[in-house]
Amino acid sequence: MTDPRYTWLPSNAQPDEANPPWMNKGDNAWQLTAATMVGLQSIPGLVILYGSIVKKKWAVNSAFMALYAFAAVLVCWVGWGYQMSFGHKLLPFLGRIDDALDQHVLLKQAFGYKFPNATMLYFQFVFAAITLILIAGALLGRMNFIAWMLFVPLWLTFSYTIGAFSIWCPEGWLAKMGLIDYSGGFVIHLSSGVAGFTAAYWVGPRATRDRERFPPNNILLMLAGAGLLWMGWTGFNGGDPYMASIDASLAVLNTHICAATSLLTWLLLDILFFEKPSVIGATQGMITGLVCITPAAGVVQGWAAIIMGLLSGSIPWFTMMVLHKKIRILKQVDDTMAVFHTHAVAGTLGGLLTGFFANPKLSRLFYLVDTWEHYIGLAYGIHAGRVGAGFKQMGIQILGVVFIIGLNVFVTSLICLFIRLVVPLKLSEEELNGGDDAVHGEEAYALWGDGEKFEKSVHNSVYGVEDVELKGKRKSESAV
Repeated sequence: MTDPRYTWLPSNAQPDEANPPWMNKGDNAWQLTAATMVGLQSIPGLVILYGSIVKKKWAVNSAFMALYAFAAVLVCWVGWGYQMSFGHKLLPFLGRIDDALDQHVLLKQAFGYKFPNATMLYFQFVFAAITLILIAGALLGRMNFIAWMLFVPLWLTFSYTIGAFSIWCPEGWLAKMGLIDYSGGFVIHLSSGVAGFTAAYWVGPRATRDRERFPPNNILLMLAGAGLLWMGWTGFNGGDPYMASIDASLAVLNTHICAATSLLTWLLLDILFFEKPSVIGATQGMITGLVCITPAAGVVQGWAAIIMGLLSGSIPWFTMMVLHKKIRILKQVDDTMAVFHTHAVAGTLGGLLTGFFANPKLSRLFYLVDTWEHYIGLAYGIHAGRVGAGFKQMGIQILGVVFIIGLNVFVTSLICLFIRLVVPLKLSEEELNGGDDAVHGEEAYALWGDGEKFEKSVHNSVYGVEDVELKGKRKSESAV
């Protein structure tokens, strides 16, 4: 029966049992769409990116590390991770352990937003999943896959949940202090960068031959994966107001402005110093721009996004291309995808620049709370005569950086030390030399000479009739 309070609405907009009065169909649809876009960043985005940016012999293993993490995180997330990250408070930095599988939980309104917990759980799951997949980037080409299978649920449980609850849950201690992390600069990118680097230290380096020369097996596919990552960031940052609002629109535009500026900055630096426009370098610049804008996307103006892009395309470039060769610890640790530079450095940079450029009027659109003036960047604090408030915000942002770094170095180290009591963290020498075939019994590409059924075929598109005739001619010549 139609509620008499809503008879003035069109029939398709009137609430019913499946569409309660508190739910907004547009917001719910956007949130589900944004979540799916973030999921596509991982599956297939990073699966393709990882599988193509590594040596051919590690393509399957690298892609499969991402695919496994996506599936494992979901099971852990609904089992206990979501409630530990967003449930009832157990400690100032952690929620109570509980599942999120019952309809009485899933169909309730999520935190006062206009969609159900099921949507929120899905949206937050894809963020948790991509964090683990980003960590995998530091470990490609040598981590024991069984050790990775253990690492994923352990790190999600003992590290990610603490960061997410502390910063994103309304009951978290850093959230109450007023830390600004619009969409995961701290919770996702700084965490994954530090955790990946720490895990890479404990796992150890790749085989010497791989570390000295590790060319991509398919740069075009790498660009396809990078493109999915970039476009998927529309949902990554556009979904975090939790509504289809004007602030979501601003966040999306700022995201792409910063990414493009950062890519071009990195590209120009490569041309100036190495005299070649590197495709891989441009991809790294794109990623650092996306990472840098993430904590600030909907609370800064467009001109600030450009400045952030200039800095995210130059400072991580400097740490990767210059400092990396001079600082001993950076040279020692084999960080395959350079996640320390692209995520830890860029994430820290973004978090601090958020504390500088955050506009309180835009913060009002994002937070929708009476204390919106509390979220003021240092630049606006100086302009408005509220210097103390601006410095306070910078102090909170710095505290967040220190907390996330300390948490991930400590917890990631403990997890790695525990796992190596059970199984080796690193593959054996035989497996390191053999790659995918030795680890999985499978290979990525069946080109001529690799696939037995094509080896002698004159109809093979790679090895044609003319090549067969040429090979026969060479054999006869050598016989003579």
